[in-house]
Amino acid sequence: MTSQGLAPTRRQALRFTALAAFAAVLAPRMAVATEEAVATELEKLYAGKSMAEGRIKLDMPEIAENGLVVPINISVESPMTEADYVKSVHVFADGNPLPQVVSYHFTPACGEAAASTRMRLAQTQNVIAVAEMSDGSLFTTKAQVKVTIGGCGG
Repeated sequence: MTSQGLAPTRRQALRFTALAAFAAVLAPRMAVATEEAVATELEKLYAGKSMAEGRIKLDMPEIAENGLVVPINISVESPMTEADYVKSVHVFADGNPLPQVVSYHFTPACGEAAASTRMRLAQTQNVIAVAEMSDGSLFTTKAQVKVTIGGCGG
């Protein structure tokens, strides 16, 4: 600012214009994932292999009053032996900036295939979990989580 008043200097005005243009270019890239983006990620990982329902349980609240810390518990039915175990579990969300949220990798030494974490959900969306078994079979489940704003619905 100048010493003559509160008017911005030419340099400050140019800096503001450059930042606004930069934000306008980046804003479209900060869009959320879609169901198609999740499908594309699944295709990259599993190249069209069929997925069955069952064996995997996704425990999440149906309504999340605070989207910043949504608890998620995952468990997969498996004997966890050398011959039959869960290799990995991948979690996807179709409303987050990146579709793949977290991946867990297991071995028979784990004893059970279970994990818990918290995730951030900016809006109501589907959360999809896929379990890959040691024999190559895939199991999936999906849960929709409604994210409310301040507990008032949304």
